Amino acid sequence: MPKDSCDVTCFNEKTVAKVQEKSAQQDIEGAARIFKVLGDENRAKIVFALCEEKELCVCDVASIIGSSVATASHHLRALKSMGLAKYRKEGKLAFYSLDDDHVRQLMIIALAHREEVLSDDHAVRA
Repeated sequence: MPKDSCDVTCFNEKTVAKVQEKSAQQDIEGAARIFKVLGDENRAKIVFALCEEKELCVCDVASIIGSSVATASHHLRALKSMGLAKYRKEGKLAFYSLDDDHVRQLMIIALAHREEVLSDDHAVRA
């Protein structure tokens, strides 16, 4: 089996410096937190559901993920705190929607990539 790392330690100083400088100008930690929040399966299901429907009430979300309303609210608050979802109140109901189209794009791209990986795995095994 081929080794998947370098056999010697060397690096391109110019390339490394350029990437380090660029990464210092970006909020990589914040982006990682977004992926961490989306890394929870229930929150990913909620984002997918909100891609399918413009908005859902907390009770709808609870039914979709098979949880209590309290658990659904907890997940929705986590999405809201990261700027991925927003809500509005209508009487006694709270409706959630995706904060913007970037969130929808993240989910669509992740699903497309996953499908591609599964197809590649299947082609290799066949």
